[in-house]
Amino acid sequence: MTPDEYCRQKAAASGSSFYYSFLFLPGERRRAITALYAFCREVDDIVDEGMEPQLAAAKLAWWRAEVANLFAGRPQHPVTRALEPHRDKYGLSAAHLNEIIDGMEMDLQQSRYLDWAGLEAYCYRVASVVGLLAAGIFGYRDARTLDYAKHLGIAFQLTNIIRDVGEDARKNRVYLPVEDLRRYGVPAADILQARETPAFRELMQFEAERARAYYAAAMSALPPADRRAQRPGLIMAAIYRALLEEIQRDGFRVLTQRTSLTPLRKFWIAWRTWVAA
Repeated sequence: MTPDEYCRQKAAASGSSFYYSFLFLPGERRRAITALYAFCREVDDIVDEGMEPQLAAAKLAWWRAEVANLFAGRPQHPVTRALEPHRDKYGLSAAHLNEIIDGMEMDLQQSRYLDWAGLEAYCYRVASVVGLLAAGIFGYRDARTLDYAKHLGIAFQLTNIIRDVGEDARKNRVYLPVEDLRRYGVPAADILQARETPAFRELMQFEAERARAYYAAAMSALPPADRRAQRPGLIMAAIYRALLEEIQRDGFRVLTQRTSLTPLRKFWIAWRTWVAA
């Protein structure tokens, strides 16, 4: 199996909406973004697998060493070997890849966030940084596109957090800021014990509006000259916004179910967005 094939399988097996945004890209850019996505999956899976924190930390440390290997010209893992041909052409940096790992390490160190500033920093590391790297792979001429990528990453991660409230609670994780829980009178115990209340739905409505504000900020920041190049991100935005609307239509029943879009619907949204952009 070649490094590119390894990355393709990793991306396809995840079932992620990101996979649909890659489909219409030309070959080289598609291989580059698929390798980047596979890198993110590798380090994210370490945390999601629920292994002992010390072992997870050791594995993340291995990935830091492998990032150093990548930029020293001697990558060993299939993912970093797949990334190497695109490293310089698309402006990939060790600092950005390590910042993604920093975000994953936050999951080993804390399971609560006191305020939005803390959660925003987490969202930036695990999602906005990926967006900045992806923007370079897709291509841009105007530096304002980086603001678009940063805002869009936070919007995506907020949508994920909203969708996964119940799933995260079963892992004793509550990403929603403590200040928000207090503002809406939602004890953390309600989330951990899957108690759906009117106050909880009001809280989720607030978080959904915050996500929408970041989607809007991203779209406002995207320069018209870079719109076509950034179509994969626009596809992701369309899919994730549709998911957010579906969650709201379901009454924010995220404590007991995980809302998702069908593959056919994702493909339809992807194709429609690609053609329209």
